Amino acid sequence: MRVLVVEDEQLLADAVATGLRREAMAVDVVYDGAAALERVGVNDYDVIVLDRDLPLVHGDDVCRKVVELQMPTRVLMLTASGDVSDRVEGLEIGADDYLPKPFAFTELIARVRALGRRTSVPLPPVLERAGIKLDPNRREVFRDGREIQLAPKEFAVLEVLLRSEGAVVSAEQLLEKAWDENTDPFTNVVRVTVMTLRRKLGEPAVIVTVPGSGYRI
Repeated sequence: MRVLVVEDEQLLADAVATGLRREAMAVDVVYDGAAALERVGVNDYDVIVLDRDLPLVHGDDVCRKVVELQMPTRVLMLTASGDVSDRVEGLEIGADDYLPKPFAFTELIARVRALGRRTSVPLPPVLERAGIKLDPNRREVFRDGREIQLAPKEFAVLEVLLRSEGAVVSAEQLLEKAWDENTDPFTNVVRVTVMTLRRKLGEPAVIVTVPGSGYRI
C-alpha cells in the first residue's frame, strides 16, 4: 500500500511516516498543501493522511481536488478540532474518514488499512492465494498453515502480488507500491526482494517471473 502523509508539524509527520513504514507501507511525506497537490499529480496513492490546517494550500482544497479529479485515492483527514460540526464538514468535502488529534497510532493504522481495502474492486481483509494467507492487520503470513516471518518490504511486495489476484505486476509497479519516491528507480531492489521472498515462501515456487513483464502469483 502506498500512502501520502500531509502534515505541517514535521515531527508528527515524520513519526507517522515511520510508524506506517514499520507496517510495510510505502510512505511519502510533505509538509504543505501545495506539495501535496504536486505529489498526487505525479504518484498514485492508495490513501492520503491529510491534515486539515495546512500552509500554502488548505487541506480542504487538497481534498476537493482529489475528489474533482475522481482519483481512487482514499482520504483520511486529520484535525486538531474534534467538534462534530468539523467532522461533518470534512466528510461533506469528500474525505472518506476523519480522525481528530490527538489520536492513538493503533487507530490510525487500522483506519488506513480499512481505507486501503476500499478499492474499486473490494478485497477481503485477509488475502489468500496458492496456499498463501496474508493478514495485513495482524502482519501475519502463512503458507499451507506454516507461519512465515517476512521483512517489511518482503511483506509489502507479497501483499501487492496477492492484491493483483493473479495479474502480472511489473517491477515498476512493485517499486511504486512498495517503496517511497526516494528509491532509485534503476536499483535492483525489486529483483533482490522477490528472490528473498521466494526463498522464504519455499517450494514449490508460487511467484512466477513473466519475462519482460513482471511477476505474478
